[in-house]
Amino acid sequence: MGSASSGLHVRPRSAVRRRFDQLFREIAKFGAVGGAGLLVNLVTFNLVRSATGLQVVRASVIATIVAIVFNYIGFRYFTYRDRDRDRGGRTKEMGLFVLFSAVGLVIENGVLYVATYGFGWDSPLQSNIFKFLGIGIATLFRFWSYRTWVFRTVPDEAREVLESAEALLAEEPESRRSRARARAN
Repeated sequence: MGSASSGLHVRPRSAVRRRFDQLFREIAKFGAVGGAGLLVNLVTFNLVRSATGLQVVRASVIATIVAIVFNYIGFRYFTYRDRDRDRGGRTKEMGLFVLFSAVGLVIENGVLYVATYGFGWDSPLQSNIFKFLGIGIATLFRFWSYRTWVFRTVPDEAREVLESAEALLAEEPESRRSRARARAN
């Protein structure tokens, strides 16, 4: 006769596999926000450059600052929304974000500066190519610094306590009362 099982065997995922999956999702979310930030950065750069008489690097710095503000909102409320939720630490988080973003700004615009003033490559196409290259190099630094220092993960033990507290708060008040009565008896 046949067995009662459906033939599906679900193996628990290994810790390494879970970490890899988490990292993959994080990179995908970082890339989505970063891709949108890249568009904001390049569109702002080209608008500022064509609408004003600003020098290339100054227009780039303005565009980078606009993209940094856009990216903070995307990272805080999309990519890293599950990270440390301590409202009191938000000032520290924002300060670190600004610090590491400023370093990224120097990296990004340093590449453009060297291309423009060091080699004289300042046509609109060349400026966009070196702006894009600078963004790419700065993105590697930003990904590492944001995930390591700014949007830190909550330790597993604290995460479990946080999840159980959130589940408790999400329960209906009546079920909490009945559970409290059951404990008292």
